[in-house]
Amino acid sequence: MPLEHEEMTRSLIGAAIAVHRALGPGFLESVYAGALALELGARGLSYERERSVPVVYRGVEVGTHRLDLLVAGEIVVELKAVKDVTDSHFAVVRSYLRAVGREHGVILNFAKPKLEAKRVIVTATPRARSAPPRGRSR
Repeated sequence: MPLEHEEMTRSLIGAAIAVHRALGPGFLESVYAGALALELGARGLSYERERSVPVVYRGVEVGTHRLDLLVAGEIVVELKAVKDVTDSHFAVVRSYLRAVGREHGVILNFAKPKLEAKRVIVTATPRARSAPPRGRSR
């Protein structure tokens, strides 16, 4: 049985491979984000870059986070330029997925000689509300 969003994920990873082949390792994540955005657009994939996401606790927004990329409104993309992808990177992406109410994420690590791509899937994620209630001030 194929994974949901498999074709889109394959296209996303293909775009990241193209960027990695052209630029190689050694740049900051922001450089890869800009190049990947251009490549996604050239391939006809919609994306949002640095989308602000509210973090809600007990129905109150307690902070915000910016996603590196959200592809086609469905796939959370976390860009890295690190020696190794660790369990903490997976935990962060799972938190982002819960915050935006999505199930599919990808960690792309550009720091290695060969692009490292890791899928992150969280099932049974409730959709986040578009406008969480505001808290009372004290």
